Amino acid sequence: MSFPQLNKPSHLFATFFGIGLLKPAPGTWGSLAGVLLWYFLDFLHSYTYIILPAFILFSWLVCIKADQDSESKDNSFIVIDEVAGMLIALSFTPHDAILYFFAFLLFRLFDISKPWPISWVDKNIKGGLGILLDDLIAGLFAGGIIFAVFTNI
Repeated sequence: MSFPQLNKPSHLFATFFGIGLLKPAPGTWGSLAGVLLWYFLDFLHSYTYIILPAFILFSWLVCIKADQDSESKDNSFIVIDEVAGMLIALSFTPHDAILYFFAFLLFRLFDISKPWPISWVDKNIKGGLGILLDDLIAGLFAGGIIFAVFTNI
């Protein structure tokens, strides 16, 4: 079976409704989708503690299925992991477009450069969990930096 087939729900979600098909840099497009989703659905922020864990669990299940269907592991079409990682970063970020931009840049920096422990996860944890976990850690790094620099701790 070729991946992705957007008529399959797992592929549709893995590509985040086809965004993973955009070129170049589908991960960047997926991250941007996460920013736009978080920005325009700001009324959901008060439910972050319910929505974010549910979305992460859903993303993990989607990544497991997409990984099984894909010939190459962590296929570049799979971007729901970038969306989840970006949402993690933004959950630490005050609702401000400029700060969202900085969170986006930091997230992409960590996701692409993969400093330790992101690189360790990327190399050693396989399957759906590995696809997702490195992005979640990149989101924690980006969000933690934004939180530390731009909020009164």
